[in-house]
Amino acid sequence: MQGHYPAEFHREQGFTEADWLTCLPGAVRGCPLAITGPGRATVQIGAGTLQLAWQVRPPRQIALMRMPVLATHYRFDGVAEADRQAFMKFFDLYTQRGGG
Repeated sequence: MQGHYPAEFHREQGFTEADWLTCLPGAVRGCPLAITGPGRATVQIGAGTLQLAWQVRPPRQIALMRMPVLATHYRFDGVAEADRQAFMKFFDLYTQRGGG
């Protein structure tokens, strides 16, 4: 989990697309969520929005272990910094996978 979340950033996450889509409704904590196209979603946060975009990447392999990779892009528009930080803190805790 990060300590600060800029208005726009990229990251790689260990999700399949199916797992990501299953997880998103809970991760947005009741904020209106719309899947706007393949690999795209919009989350309404107060008067602003979070635009999400993702692409499936080849899995990472270490010895016999294979881990899915989803390249994600986050862009907040019109969301105050304090609201962005609070939203992402919950989002990251909700989507945290293994290992603490």
